[in-house]
Amino acid sequence: MSDVTKYVPEFLLQSKIFQTLYNAENEELTSLENASEDLLNQCFVDSATWGLELWEQFLGLTVDKTKSDVFRRERIRAKLRSYGTVTKELIKSVASSFANGEVEVIEYPSEYKFVVKFVGVKGIPPNMSDLTKTIEEIKPAHLNYEYQYTYNVWSFLTSKVWNDLTPYTWDQVRVI
Repeated sequence: MSDVTKYVPEFLLQSKIFQTLYNAENEELTSLENASEDLLNQCFVDSATWGLELWEQFLGLTVDKTKSDVFRRERIRAKLRSYGTVTKELIKSVASSFANGEVEVIEYPSEYKFVVKFVGVKGIPPNMSDLTKTIEEIKPAHLNYEYQYTYNVWSFLTSKVWNDLTPYTWDQVRVI
């Protein structure tokens, strides 16, 4: 934060006129510094707020202000990662940015398809519609794909007692 009074002779600060002038200058400089910092934040996806719209337009993404900033950032990061040749690692990187967890990509070249398997998160991750859109944008046109999700199996539940599970619905038990 700037304070111009540090740079002027002490005797000038005795004057009410100069005090008022320097206070006004300090307010303007603080406002300018805040605006500059906010503008700089828009240059980076992780700190952008109102600049997310500019990032989306630049990358050719549909602007949807009804989505949360977190989801919009995920989609922007995924699009930025998708430039260049599409590889298994690229698809894995893009999918993991949406899934907030570990992802495996299994290729089936003879069937012209790949499987995105969510192994770090149980159940269906949030924001699947945006992940699907992004994969559609980056994958080669001749390839199909599908998702595989991880759920609990009966053997996992053998260590549990019925009373431990009564507060949960069946859908919740599947992903505990």
